Amino acid sequence: MFLFLSGVVMAGCFVAATFFVRYRRRSGDRFFVFFAIAFALLGLERLGLAVRNAPEEPHTGMYFLRLAAFVLIIIAILDKNRGGSRDV
Repeated sequence: MFLFLSGVVMAGCFVAATFFVRYRRRSGDRFFVFFAIAFALLGLERLGLAVRNAPEEPHTGMYFLRLAAFVLIIIAILDKNRGGSRDV
C-alpha cells in the first residue's frame, strides 16, 4: 500500500510541476519556475522513498530534498511579494 500511495503522490507532484511550467510559458513569471522546481524535487523525494521502500522515512538525506523544495517555495513567495522581475 505504501508503494502505491507514494506513486500517486509522486505522479501528482510531477503533474503539478508540469502545470507550473505551462503557466510560466503563458505568463512569463519566474514565480512558476520556482514552484515547478519545488514540486519536481518533492516528486523526486517521494520516488527515492518508494525505491528504498521506507515508509517510516529513516533516511535523513531525503529530508534535504523536501527542505530544498520548501525553501524554494518560500523564496518564490518572497520574490513575488517584493515585486521581482517577470523574466528568468
